[in-house]
Amino acid sequence: MGRPKDTDKYERMLARVAHRGPDDTGIQVVGNSWLGHQRLSIMDVSGGHQPMSDAAETAWIVGNGEIYNHERISKAFPDGTVRTKSDTEAALHAVMWDGQVAVASLNGMFAVAMGRNDGSALVARDPFGVKPLYWVPPTQLADGAGDTVPYTDPDPHATVLFASELRAFDESDRPYVESFPPGCLWSPSSGLVRFAESVPVEVRPARRAIRPGWDDADLSRVREAVISAVRRRMMSDVGVGVFLSGGLDSALVAAIAAQEARARGEQLPTFAVGTEDSGDLIAARKVAAHIGSDHHEILVTAEDIGEALDHAVEVIEHYDPALVRSAVPNLILAREAAKKVKVVLTGEGADELFAGYSYTHGPEYADPDTLQAELVRSLEQLHHLNLQRCDRTTMYFGLEAREPFLDSGLVRTALALPPEWKQRPDGRPEKAILREAFEGWLPEDLLWRGKEQFGDGSGAGTVLAELAARKAEAARLSGETRRVPDHPEHSWPLRSEEEFLYYEIWQSHFAGIRPDRVLGAFATA
Repeated sequence: MGRPKDTDKYERMLARVAHRGPDDTGIQVVGNSWLGHQRLSIMDVSGGHQPMSDAAETAWIVGNGEIYNHERISKAFPDGTVRTKSDTEAALHAVMWDGQVAVASLNGMFAVAMGRNDGSALVARDPFGVKPLYWVPPTQLADGAGDTVPYTDPDPHATVLFASELRAFDESDRPYVESFPPGCLWSPSSGLVRFAESVPVEVRPARRAIRPGWDDADLSRVREAVISAVRRRMMSDVGVGVFLSGGLDSALVAAIAAQEARARGEQLPTFAVGTEDSGDLIAARKVAAHIGSDHHEILVTAEDIGEALDHAVEVIEHYDPALVRSAVPNLILAREAAKKVKVVLTGEGADELFAGYSYTHGPEYADPDTLQAELVRSLEQLHHLNLQRCDRTTMYFGLEAREPFLDSGLVRTALALPPEWKQRPDGRPEKAILREAFEGWLPEDLLWRGKEQFGDGSGAGTVLAELAARKAEAARLSGETRRVPDHPEHSWPLRSEEEFLYYEIWQSHFAGIRPDRVLGAFATA
């Protein structure tokens, strides 16, 4: 989105993200806005061309993602107002009807941009930032060094650029690119406004346990919240599958989705990737047999992983080691899955909700209030960590990923649980309450299987760590001076030789982008 006068620039930007929507391309100039869209056809395949407008063509919208309550929203308007079954059109009329406040009523993952004939405009991003959005906001030079600061007052005449990926922006614009904050909207008249928190205020403080353990009612609430979240994300006019790592989170999503598919007379496709005899591949095979899915395995070798590294860093637009390790197998998996489905469900978010990461069980998080604060913090950082990796690896192949564990209702349910129940007294397995809630849904050995990071369980982690070590040793022996960040104050300190390797690759593709404005670092490297 941008001002109409710079058409050539916007067409270049749109072309750089054509992979996100290979089914259709749309462009519309309206008022002071230029809207461009690459469509991945999922809802209303035949009638959902974008940009789309109201009947009088006074307002136009483009959208990325899915709005799960679009049918309820559409039913509130007079007959004939909404002319398609597209969830994006429901958002258009909601804003036209109620104004900016309507954005808060959208339940889903989305980045939307609207323009009107009268020159007004609106851009918004979902509360978790599941769908990516970057911008070059209205800026002015702060000093001769080239640094910038945002305008304190909105300027209706300033050029403001928006795009779904970092690669979209021209080289000259890169130093000014920022991540558009989740749960916010922007318009020329109001400036940047927060409309929702990713984590609701009422579940941010820890709720202390009045008893040492949970009961059947607690388990039922957790189970029903997860099932409802998966059901909502089965909404599609095209095929839906599941990325099945063999770990608890994706296995539960697959078990629920398989049940839903059977109720529709369908068989759920599942997809797994790994080196031969890797732990994830073996576990995924067992889960698939148990739930009766149409299972697809992608075997990779150490050579495949090494060859895919540079491309994986470029695709995910990130260099955090935890993300890169999982991105390499994710990218290979997405390429194969996209040949069979257009939507996949994943397990992202469960570890943040139920304290699944090993570091959260260290002594510094023994206090329940401290643990709760860390879970909230990690959820709020997902948009430029796991969600970024998940979005990029799938959308690169025109495949949409959906994350049931980040459903707003499930987030409230999980964070309302006392943090003590997520701790591990006497060696209790992580996420024990989630496991117990789904007793009988998976074989016992899989339900209580210990956690492995996806990149480790697939076998990619070991291969990449060895590759980084070899490159570092080769550089040392040759006397090579390795590059450090061009602007160290704009990045976090590089924490390992592995991260240094990934950073060098990232710099070769995204020089000029300031990491501190668009990226985040995982808790451990």
